[in-house]
Amino acid sequence: MGDIVDHEEELLCLRLAIVTNSCCERKKIKKRKRRELAFINNWDLNESNYCEGKIFRLLELREAMLKIDVKKKGSVVEDGKGLHLIHSLLISATAVDENSIDSAVENLQELYQNVSLLGDSVQRVAAYFADGLIARLLTRNSPFYDMIIKLPTQEEEFLAFTEFYKVSPFYQFAHFTSNQAILEAFEKEENTNNGFLHVIDFAISYGFQWPSLIQSLSENATTSNRISLKITGYGKTIDELRETETRLVSFAKGFRNLSFEFQGILSGSKLSNLTKRKNETLAVNFIFHLNSLSSYSKISYTLKEVHSLCPSIVTIVEQEGCKSPQNFLPRFMESLHYFAAMFDSLDDCLPIDSIERLSIEKNHLGKEIKNVLNYEKNNNFLSRYEQMETWKGRMESHGFLGLPLSSKNIMQAKLLLKIRSHSSPIQLDGGNGGFRIFETEDPRAISLAWQDRSIVTASAWHCVL
Repeated sequence: MGDIVDHEEELLCLRLAIVTNSCCERKKIKKRKRRELAFINNWDLNESNYCEGKIFRLLELREAMLKIDVKKKGSVVEDGKGLHLIHSLLISATAVDENSIDSAVENLQELYQNVSLLGDSVQRVAAYFADGLIARLLTRNSPFYDMIIKLPTQEEEFLAFTEFYKVSPFYQFAHFTSNQAILEAFEKEENTNNGFLHVIDFAISYGFQWPSLIQSLSENATTSNRISLKITGYGKTIDELRETETRLVSFAKGFRNLSFEFQGILSGSKLSNLTKRKNETLAVNFIFHLNSLSSYSKISYTLKEVHSLCPSIVTIVEQEGCKSPQNFLPRFMESLHYFAAMFDSLDDCLPIDSIERLSIEKNHLGKEIKNVLNYEKNNNFLSRYEQMETWKGRMESHGFLGLPLSSKNIMQAKLLLKIRSHSSPIQLDGGNGGFRIFETEDPRAISLAWQDRSIVTASAWHCVL
């Protein structure tokens, strides 16, 4: 039995070394707050601007909330208070949607007296949603708008992502599940692919997904039977792509029986330049990408271009939900349910008074909340959290058929939860509490859930000619 467990653990390849710069986040936060408060005090309030005047007084309450006594950190909301906060948020969202300024401000004032970035998960998520609602009341040119929708620096964003990646199974589930499906597709064609695997990653980000695949491929190779891996990665900026290339090339150098090549492409570049080499296994990786596209026509275009390449496998991992970009209130309610689960799940990952947890919530999840509520003003994408049934219809209409994820892949996902279990018991396929794995049929996909809510689903597809 011990040998089986050891073998299972090897499947995960959890050997990604992440080096971060341990700068002092607290000093940066204090300096930023002082600058923002000085900006408020020096702003000449125009009494004729009714909405701005209301927001000014609301921001004073927000500033008071941010100065909450350290002794209150980690305090748990009394029974019934959590539901009251959610109810107040929904009333506030309705008022904002109807442009009822007085009602919205009145309810948001009450919210800021009961929420806290250092409280329990309900207080924390409510605070970020309250910020998003304030921003929605403001015009894009308001002097207060950028203060509320303040983007983290690249360093802050990277640190938050890194911490989240290390402590939560959310991204690891997405990466390891996709990698296992790609590895199995490559092994299936080993008699015809000449040891060549080409992966096109449409949202490579920091490249954290690929060290485990590199290691798994190396374990199957020998010095006389080398494997060649090429990764074509789409990234937001040239600098991000260069950093990702450096990170992956450096990691791959440790595996002498594997040849590695990286090609970086800026997101938005034409897909027609992509080519498939003869007799190679081509895998297309869509992790949190398709839902980020700004329109259904762009999703359709991307799928048509990918189908023309006839890849051996297409992996899709997306957040699970149902959100309408046209209607604010349904979008608000679905987002609230989704992020409430995400914030609650952090209780299983980090202590409530953890600096790392505050960074994750502020610079990763909080940023996404504000973006979801105000995407029209930011002129950027709106993530559509759609259910697997929707993806099934869309993929099949573009010439793809679902591939069943293997029992080995499902076993790996469950083992990941076992290893990543922290404070709460893990329940697999039933029970209450903690992270769970759900299996679905047609296609055979697997979902990572928090308690009874699926938060992310992985599936695999191949072309039907």
